[in-house]
Amino acid sequence: MQIPAPSARKLSKTWSGLALLLFGFTTSLAMAGGEPDAAKLEKGKTVFLEEAVPSCAVCHALQDADATGTIGPDLDATRPTYEQLRAALRDGVGVMPSFTDTLNEEALDAVSAYVVHATQK
Repeated sequence: MQIPAPSARKLSKTWSGLALLLFGFTTSLAMAGGEPDAAKLEKGKTVFLEEAVPSCAVCHALQDADATGTIGPDLDATRPTYEQLRAALRDGVGVMPSFTDTLNEEALDAVSAYVVHATQK
């Protein structure tokens, strides 16, 4: 038994439907994770350079912040995810301390969003 080939019109509708579905899915993801606004990124950079004690820039290299620290990983090279950053800031890693006692949730969120944004350029 031979299965008839679908018409070009039917294939076109199928591909159009899949394209719309994919577009909707990726748009939802982008909106859910969202691009941080400029104020949040600026706050994150300030936390990275000035508010965290010790400063993130003392230990980590990050080109966007002109940071050249060599104690911790080069963030441009490792390109950590938001979740990895939040876990490191919450729990500490190696000689890096936890920052939950010294930075509030807004600051932790901002610096994590900033580093992810800066390393994904």
